[in-house]
Amino acid sequence: MIKASYKRFMLFMLLLAGMIFSCTSCKKLEVYEKNVSIPGYQWKYNFVPGFDFEITDTAAQYNLHVVLRHTDAYRYNNIWLNINGTLQKDTLVKIPHIELPLGNDEKGWEGTGMNDIWEVRKAITKGPVQFKKAGLYHFTIAQVMREDPLSNVMSIGLRVEKVR
Repeated sequence: MIKASYKRFMLFMLLLAGMIFSCTSCKKLEVYEKNVSIPGYQWKYNFVPGFDFEITDTAAQYNLHVVLRHTDAYRYNNIWLNINGTLQKDTLVKIPHIELPLGNDEKGWEGTGMNDIWEVRKAITKGPVQFKKAGLYHFTIAQVMREDPLSNVMSIGLRVEKVR
């Protein structure tokens, strides 16, 4: 027979779990993230993924990140990218030739890995940015390495998160 104190403990735990779930499920997550698969894990120069997100709060600041997934067979410790952002055909952000370190020979790959797949999230600006105009933003990301196609890159993505 189960003791009364154990029953009370289990009831308390269920109530606590319910309260935590109800508090977190109603909270609006103010993040945009989209990842695009690279066909055949061979990123060609002419494959330039686009990312569209809407900004409504121009008083807020946002962190911008690139999310890159690659295999363990990726040959370099870094990647060079061109990133362009526009609002209704006005160029607002142009980050030509940004270098993102992915790892080093001493410590290995950065980010999180499972078996031979690695994912890294890297900031593409020195700090939070503020979008001065509300509207639909369009960003593109192109690889500008010396290799075409660039092998063993699985996906590329953009993450935009509101700073609290």
